[in-house]
Order: sequence, then structure tokens, then C-alpha cells
Amino acid sequence: MTDLAVRVGSVALPNPVLTASGTAGHGAELQPFVDLSTLGGHVVKSLAAFEWPGNPAPRVHPAGEGMINAVGLQGPGVAAWLADDLPALEATGARVVASIWGRSVDDYRAAAEMLADAPSWVVAVEVNLSCPNLEGRRGIFAHDPELSAAVIGACQAARRPLWAKLSANTDRVVEVAAAVQQAGAEAVTLVNTLLGLVLDPHSGRPALGAGGGGYSGRPIHPVAVRTVFDVRAACADLPIVGVGGVVDGWSAAELIAAGAQAVQVGTAHFADPRAGARVLAELGAWLDLHGLSAAELCGLAHHGGW
Repeated sequence: MTDLAVRVGSVALPNPVLTASGTAGHGAELQPFVDLSTLGGHVVKSLAAFEWPGNPAPRVHPAGEGMINAVGLQGPGVAAWLADDLPALEATGARVVASIWGRSVDDYRAAAEMLADAPSWVVAVEVNLSCPNLEGRRGIFAHDPELSAAVIGACQAARRPLWAKLSANTDRVVEVAAAVQQAGAEAVTLVNTLLGLVLDPHSGRPALGAGGGGYSGRPIHPVAVRTVFDVRAACADLPIVGVGGVVDGWSAAELIAAGAQAVQVGTAHFADPRAGARVLAELGAWLDLHGLSAAELCGLAHHGGW
């Protein structure tokens, strides 16, 4: 059988398919549809050091073949998640990646510190840098290499591998990736949603309660592939988790060939909560057809393909 095992930095995974933060709940919500232990990992919805209500409704709207959302990082906070959601995940046997966010460097540090004593099966912390910040009101953290590096430095308090989730909304993404690697990130997750806006055809007003939002789904896949390819070319020794428009085995394989060690399935879960398991099965079949392991496929687009 095809060897699906991969490594993302120091984290060993049985296969390269994970859920994407924000699309699979805070806990074991997907377990009735897919055995979470069979996926490479389960990335939970981003958490802050505090409870956060999110944005006003409506928060989600279809946009062509994709989706736009402005959920606004609603969550119970790290402490409540550890007490109320993590036990259910432990029962599934999933390898958990906690995702954290903040409005300032200190917010990130506080969230990371709260995860320091989490169980060992919380295998990594994904640091969501693709959200607005209050540090000097400089827009999005992931658009600023120095500020992104400062956040990663602060998040070392989590005492486990850090994956920096970056934004393709900036032409500095390669520079930011290099900066977070130097600051101690073991990997980068590429990419988060793209900035977008949808108008209601009946009113002419924004369809989402918060106005604009993040665009995701199948149409952003070429952007994710390009970003992964460029970061791999510039940062050859930086592990990458690719995300954006993964809907089937080939779209997963394409990101891995572009340079990602692993991939995340996100928006596809809204249409099919079994999407992660299906993508994994299709990726395995594709690798078997081409006589490749998941690790061997990584980065082949940089070396003449297969």
C-alpha cells in the first residue's frame, strides 16, 4: 500500500490530510461523519485567551463556487476549550493542532501560555497571523514581517511546535515566511482566506453583517498553489502545510507537489462533512497510481515533475 506518512517539522503524521481551522468546529463535531483519528490531524477553530462573540449575522454567504465569511473568530477562549471541548477530542484519538489568535502580541502570548500544559496529543499550535491587529494599527499581522516574528517569539510559551498561518493578501508573504522561520516557527500554513466583498442584489448593501469577509473554497486554489510554490523555492528547508480549495485527491496532490508536506481540507466540509476522509482516499489512490509515497511527492514540481 502507498506510504502516506509525513513529517511537518518535528511532528510525525500518519498521512498528510488535516482539517482546516474554522471549518471543523472547536471539538469533535465532525466525528459522526468521519473518524478523526484516521486523518493526519485535526486543526480546531482559532481560540483567543478570552471568550469572543464574533461578528454580527449574517456571517456566511455563497460566492460563486466559493464562500465568503465574516464569522469574526467567535470562540469560548482557550481555558473553556481545554475544559469543555478537548476531552471529547481525546476520546476520538485525533492528533490535535490548536489554533490561536489575538489582537496584540500580548494576547497571543497569553493564549500560548494557557496551552503550555495541554496534553501531548495536542501536537502543535497553529498561530493564526492572518487577522487584524491593534499593535500600532498596522493592518493584518501576517502583512508585517517584524510583527509576525514578534508574535512567533511570544508564542514559544506554548512549549510545542508552532505553525504560522500566513496570508496571501500581501506580496510580502515570502518575506514574512522567512521572518517567522527565523523567529522559531517550525512550519507555515499557506494560505488563509482572501479579502472579499459580496453585495446583496436586492438591497445593494454588503451581504455579510460585518461588510467584507474572507473568500475561500475551490476558486482560491491556484493562489494557494502559487504561494506554496514560491515559499518552497525561497525557503527550501521550511515545512509547509498547504490549504486553499482542496476538494479532491488531485488538488491535495497539487499542493504537495508544489512543496507542501501536508494539506488541510477546509471549505469543502461545509458542503460535505466527510470531505476530509474522501480527499485522503482519493490522494492515496492518486499516489498509488503514480507509484509515489506522500513524502516523495513533496516538491516534485520544483524538480521536473514525475
